[in-house]
Order: sequence, then C-alpha cells, then structure tokens
Amino acid sequence: MASAATGASLLSGPAVAADSTDAAADTLPAQVRYTLDQALAAGSPSAVCGVIRGGRTYVAGAAGKGKRTPDGRTVFQLGSIGKTLTATALALAVGAGETRLDAPLTLPARFPIPRKGPRRITLADLATHSSGLPRLPRGVLDATNPYDPYAHYTLDGLAADLGETTLAHAPGEKYAYSNLGFGLLGQALAFDRVDEMLRHRVAAPLGMTDTTTTLRPDMLLRKSLGHMQGQLVPDWRDSVLSAAGTSLYSTANDMLRFLAAQLRPERSPLRDAIELTQRPRLDAAEGLRIGLAWNLSPLSGGRTMTWHNGGTGGFSTCTAFDRERGTAVVMMVNTWSQETETKPRPVDALTIDLLRELDAAAPA
Repeated sequence: MASAATGASLLSGPAVAADSTDAAADTLPAQVRYTLDQALAAGSPSAVCGVIRGGRTYVAGAAGKGKRTPDGRTVFQLGSIGKTLTATALALAVGAGETRLDAPLTLPARFPIPRKGPRRITLADLATHSSGLPRLPRGVLDATNPYDPYAHYTLDGLAADLGETTLAHAPGEKYAYSNLGFGLLGQALAFDRVDEMLRHRVAAPLGMTDTTTTLRPDMLLRKSLGHMQGQLVPDWRDSVLSAAGTSLYSTANDMLRFLAAQLRPERSPLRDAIELTQRPRLDAAEGLRIGLAWNLSPLSGGRTMTWHNGGTGGFSTCTAFDRERGTAVVMMVNTWSQETETKPRPVDALTIDLLRELDAAAPA
C-alpha cells in the first residue's frame, strides 16, 4: 500500500467503523482510511467504503470539514450497479422456468422492437449489452433538465422513441453499453412494476432493506446529498428505465450483503441465479468479459475480478470482488465524476486498487 499522505488528515474526524471484528489486529482500517483520504483529495465531499475479507466485514466513512461523516447506513444513489440486481432478477426468472435467456424481447404491442437482420433481440442480448440499442433513447438525450434527465420520461415517450430507433448492429454481434437496453429488460420482466420486482425478488431475500427507488422517511434522514462540481444537485428520478439503476438507492451495509452473496452463492437463497449472472458470456474488449451485467477482468494468478460501477448526477459508486480470495470492496461517494481518455474515475481506481491490496494480503 502507498504511504499515507503527510500533514493533516483530510478526514474531519476519525473514520467511523461498523461490523468490524478485531479491526486493530491488522492493517485493514489503515488501508481503508488511506483510500478514503484519497477519495476526499479527489473532490468527494464525503465517502464510505465497505470491505469483506476473511469472512468479516469492515465499513468506514469520511467527510471533509463541516460535512456529515457517512457510515454503513448512509443512503446513496447507486447508479448502474443496479443493473446487477436486474440481471439477478432475470436469472431468477430463468431458474423458475418463467423465461429463457434466448427468449426474444417482448413488450406490449404499442412498443415497437427495433430489428436489424434476421435475429430478434433476446433477453441475454440486453443483459450483456449486445443488443445494438443506443446508450439512451432520444427522449432522454433531449432532456430539458440535465440535472434530472430521466424525471420527465414516460412510457408514451419510450414507445415513440422505439419507433424511431435504429440498431447500431445486429443483436448479439458485439458489445455496446446501453442503459436503454437494461431499462427494456426490466420492463420485459415486470412491465411498469420494475421497482417492486427488484425489491421483492432480489433485495428482500438478501436482507437489503435500504435498496429501493422509494425513500422511506427514515432513509431520508440518513441520505447523503449529491454534488456536481461542488454544488448540490437533485437526485435522479426515473419510473421508466429504472432497471438500469438510474434512480436506485442503497447503502454500504446493503451492498456488503449483496457482495457476501456473490462471494458465497451456496450460502444464499439466490444461489443458482447468482452463479448464472457471473458466468462469462461475451468478450467485450481486451481483458474484459461480460456476464449478465457483471464485468469480468483478469487478475494475477489466473483469478478473476468481478465488478461494476455506477453513477447518477450527484453520486459515484463502484464495487468489485474476487471469489477465489474471498475479498470484496464497495465504495460510495456523493459527487458526480467521470473518466477521461487517460484516467478512470477516482472511485473506480480506488476500489480496484484496494481490492488488489486486500488480495495480496489474503491467503492463496
């Protein structure tokens, strides 16, 4: 691990830990604290980091001067990590015999499904970003409120946009990331009841009580405020494409429950579905394969890092895990961030760097 920054700590106070066991006996708190320091240095008003290592969990939060320090129960918008929940719901439906991965995308008649070539878009195409659909529908791209771009979008708008959508390539031909595709996947699984499906089929069985698109009063009291370029911005709202994770909330504690199930599916009530989502299905780029939503990247020693990131207008998140080493990391910050041509988002780089450090210290 790189040495901690010299001079005064960037934290406003001591990191707040939860669910830790014998934390002082190893270097984990110091590793997490360094990661949090770096997140604040990169411009995050506050950050929370959760870790699983050696069968135990550790959560710590940090905040800049005058900001509230988050903890494992602080609510953030999750962003596209929510796609992994939608993929789990698809895998559950497949396991229950309700559909198939190769089933064609089907929606009510007023929603025309774009086509290119002889093969129709399948549910697996949507879940692996290989449908040929654009990243966003035209109606969202033309949003009049850039700080809440999905809020105005309706099912009627989606129907109109699909009628004018052309696929960039034949379904299944290659990878091209699409929020529209995952939004349609959710509608295909539970038309106009996507949020209810994700809560009842995925979040509830795993005990993820704070993972929802609808904030309860107690969650409002625990919610972090989103920022963009240092300014407060509204949360994103979305009732049409929410299966893409656009308006989903969660906490570090909930995400650690989700990650624990990913690390040890055999201990989870969603075992078969989780295994199905992690199975590689498509080569997206050099060193990157895609499962059902999950990204799969090689680690040293032939191991695999499974990961996904996310973001909304005021929040950025990332999660990654290594099943062979039994390690996992989730990080949430309350600011928008974006990768550049030469650098990943800070939250992504910090999450992956911390996972690699934990892996290096874990038993082989």
